[in-house]
Amino acid sequence: MTPRPLLLASSSPYRRQLLTRLGLPFEAASPDIDESPARNETAEQLATRLAESKARALAKAWPGHWIIGSDQVACLEDGTLLNKPGNHECAVQQLARSSGQRVSFLTGLALLDASSGQIQIHCEPFHAHFRGLRREEIENYLHTEQPYDCAGSFKMEGLGIALFSQLEGRDPNSLVGLPLIALTDMLRNWGLNPLLQPPVTSAKLEP
Repeated sequence: MTPRPLLLASSSPYRRQLLTRLGLPFEAASPDIDESPARNETAEQLATRLAESKARALAKAWPGHWIIGSDQVACLEDGTLLNKPGNHECAVQQLARSSGQRVSFLTGLALLDASSGQIQIHCEPFHAHFRGLRREEIENYLHTEQPYDCAGSFKMEGLGIALFSQLEGRDPNSLVGLPLIALTDMLRNWGLNPLLQPPVTSAKLEP
């Protein structure tokens, strides 16, 4: 397959920053989709469905591109979903429930060829063991980083790393929101090898 220009279907600055690590030119645009979970949908099903939906939402506007969609879902061991908290009180509740627990983060990844409709879909699991957290630690952390737009109520790339006692998984980038190892596999499947490309200094982002 002939490589196409890349488009990252995301408004997340964290995903954009991660994608630059592959040294490939790309553009970025924000998809507009409903991220509500369907009834009886598992965390893995939700993550992969939303990743695919994000990619497909931009296909008509960006023909001729390979579109990367990604979405992360967090859940407790009993299957309870931990959505983006949206506010301080919900974040306090999430971290209190996660305290001392093993939380799974499932990151859905989709690579869509907007021209042909071909698509690759993957779900990358990653597990975080939370320390036993005191209320004052939770409050101070949330006031420091205000991770109210992040599934699980933390930012892995910042002080959030101090919330954990152990991490398990193939690709720690997936915890930030974009599994680069799986994405590299997908790109190589379609003939684009990041290790054989000329260096890129910056990416073009939608204004």
